[in-house]
Amino acid sequence: MRTYHNNKIKLFNSLHGKKELFIPLHEGFVGMYVCGPTVYNKVHLGNVRTFLSFDVINRYFRHLKYKIRYVRNITDAGHLLDNEEDKISKQSVLEKLEPMEVVQKYTVDFHNVLSLFNLLPPNIEPTATGHIVEQIELIKKLLKNGLAYTVNGSVYFDVNKYNMEGGNYGELSGRKIEDMIANTRDLDGQGEKKNPQDFALWKRASAEHIMRWPSPWGDGFPGWHLECTAMSTKYLGEKFDIHGGGMDLKFPHHECEIAQAKGTLGVEPVKYWMHTNMLTLNGQKMSKSTGNTILPEELIQGNNNFFEKPFHPIIVRFFFLQAHYRSVLDLSNEAMIAAEKGFIRLSSAIEKLSSIKSSKISTFNIQDWIDLCYEAINDDFNTPILISYLFEAVKLINNLELGNETLNQEDLSKLQEVIHAFFYDILGLELLSDTLNDHSKLDHAMKVLIDLRNKARLEKDWALSDEIRDRLAESGIILKDGKGETTYEIE
Repeated sequence: MRTYHNNKIKLFNSLHGKKELFIPLHEGFVGMYVCGPTVYNKVHLGNVRTFLSFDVINRYFRHLKYKIRYVRNITDAGHLLDNEEDKISKQSVLEKLEPMEVVQKYTVDFHNVLSLFNLLPPNIEPTATGHIVEQIELIKKLLKNGLAYTVNGSVYFDVNKYNMEGGNYGELSGRKIEDMIANTRDLDGQGEKKNPQDFALWKRASAEHIMRWPSPWGDGFPGWHLECTAMSTKYLGEKFDIHGGGMDLKFPHHECEIAQAKGTLGVEPVKYWMHTNMLTLNGQKMSKSTGNTILPEELIQGNNNFFEKPFHPIIVRFFFLQAHYRSVLDLSNEAMIAAEKGFIRLSSAIEKLSSIKSSKISTFNIQDWIDLCYEAINDDFNTPILISYLFEAVKLINNLELGNETLNQEDLSKLQEVIHAFFYDILGLELLSDTLNDHSKLDHAMKVLIDLRNKARLEKDWALSDEIRDRLAESGIILKDGKGETTYEIE
């Protein structure tokens, strides 16, 4: 099996706009930070695509025996740019919940959705509210270095001062400061800044603002950009290997992260910046306002107006992997039907593989095929090319079954090992028969619990009956009592 010693990965570095050979800062170790969700609402499919892309990257580093520390944060202190309304506070008013109830509700939803798509959890999942102290310390350093200033209890990063002292605000996004100033919107509060492009490090909390913390500058809350700088550098060091996220975060979020880190630490914080592209729906940008949007569970359960049928989460995962992470991917009924057919063809062949018999000779060069698979994934994690080579293996397996090709035992073992590595371990796919078996086991377990609850109800043991119902609900399994029977559904 391959390791990092005999595999050279090239990845696209957004900072330099080109593919570069991946050389970690410390041999055998990878530090990777990915911007996580702002947990004020249900996670959308575009977010899922981003996290799934970095899941494959995480899996491949592990496959090559790198020791990886993968950090993905939870933004639970709002997500706002200067004078925008705090999204978590706004949602708490709409749902009549405490802000941290909103955070907990949608953090659980986020984890449940990613679990459906078979994503591995990160090594560390820090929260913004858990790192207020670290953020305040970073602001103190920026003030001491003369790169920040206070106004009416708020603190702003001084972009002009940063550039005058050798910084290059705009280096990641390729934007020029003159163009940014010309295109700045006229927002309330811009007057208290020295420069329209200065961004908030700490915002003074108004009397009605719910989420607030004490600071040397008065009660307030941190700027969105500062949160990620504090968490990434705490767990990965002043300089680390990879920082990832969706392309919509390149500016201003990641641009501001670079400026903050260089302003406090004096070094370029990240060696490789990686950005995923967007997901569209029927050729149009997804948008709540136009109704051109769909949630993950709506696609999986089939309760939508865009698709003719529901699709298993593993089919959706396979669909995402058929496009390169840096390309726009369009979601449509036709594309999902095609992905399902392709996946069934691939998984059917993999199921056959265990029953294939070896021969004394090989008529197929298995090593060349293995090399092509690794070349594909080593080339900026090119999953669509890798999948095309897996379909070459489908042809081979079918020919082996028909006796048109033969493999000796050594080559057959190699084929089985590599197929397993790429299909299960790296791409994170599963055979539908395996997942269906899991659902069958769940159905059986739920029948036992429902029977126990029904027995408790007959015996008027309401405490036990309610405990079974409530504890299942805590796990996201909702019991529904109908006429003559009780059913369940997973939220």
